[in-house]
Amino acid sequence: MLSKFKGCLLGAAMGDALGMPNESNAPNLNKMKYGYRRPYKGHPNEGLNPGQFTDDTQLMLLTGTLLADGKYNEERYAAALRELYSRGALRFPDGSISAVCEHQGKGNGPLQGVKSTTSGCLPGSIPFALAFPGISEGSGWAVRACNVTHTHPAAHAAVSTFVALIYHTLHETPDPIRKAVEQAQVEDEVLGGKIRNALMMEKDGMDTETALLKIGNDVSVFQTLPIAFFLISRYAHPPDLLTVSANAGGNTDTIALLCGAYLGASRGMDALPADLLEGLEDRQRIELLGQRLYNLHNRKLEQM
Repeated sequence: MLSKFKGCLLGAAMGDALGMPNESNAPNLNKMKYGYRRPYKGHPNEGLNPGQFTDDTQLMLLTGTLLADGKYNEERYAAALRELYSRGALRFPDGSISAVCEHQGKGNGPLQGVKSTTSGCLPGSIPFALAFPGISEGSGWAVRACNVTHTHPAAHAAVSTFVALIYHTLHETPDPIRKAVEQAQVEDEVLGGKIRNALMMEKDGMDTETALLKIGNDVSVFQTLPIAFFLISRYAHPPDLLTVSANAGGNTDTIALLCGAYLGASRGMDALPADLLEGLEDRQRIELLGQRLYNLHNRKLEQM
């Protein structure tokens, strides 16, 4: 189980770093290259080096560290997020998160979320799926964290759905994908329907390029999450899943982060390519956080 905790966080950061130079680009499935790359000149991430991650992993580490330190609450999360943003440390942040932080920075009261469906709400939910031995509690905490920046019900549904996927994968529940789809259907019928349609396309053998056109790859949870479900169902070989998701275009850093988190939760850190682990920014810090969240999970389990 410890390997899966570490693998989930490392796989997420790895996917993010692989997708980082392709964020906002067109899909590049015909000329894919394995491994970390530098963004082209003029790209929003041009200041980052190969193996570095984006704001997605930063948010995951932020919530995870607060949880592991026993200091998490929405007020501290909001304050830490404001601080990161105000000093320009967030890397090409999600537009909704930027809007919320800008609003608060002008002295317009406490940090309050916006009614947005952007998928910047998803990465910070991952540590909650790891830390809590009960899925209801983990999902509840994750949704409240989401609400700090995203108040739209579909964003909350997406967070609940992804927490369900990671939780059931981590705990080896039979057919975790089906469990997550059931959660999506309960939370938001439109989101659930889009994920089900994506999985049907994969089952019917639709090629990935066509599926990308039909499902989409933009920043909305209505596209980012369904295409991630398609890819994790299509590609079982870790380097394939990571490489294809990182070249899906559009919101590719988040798409690949979701796929990497699932991969690590499913197979453990030993399934992650060793060369990519070696080149990953803050690898030791992320691995240590996985250990700390595993310890927190076990302490909570003993208290149940």
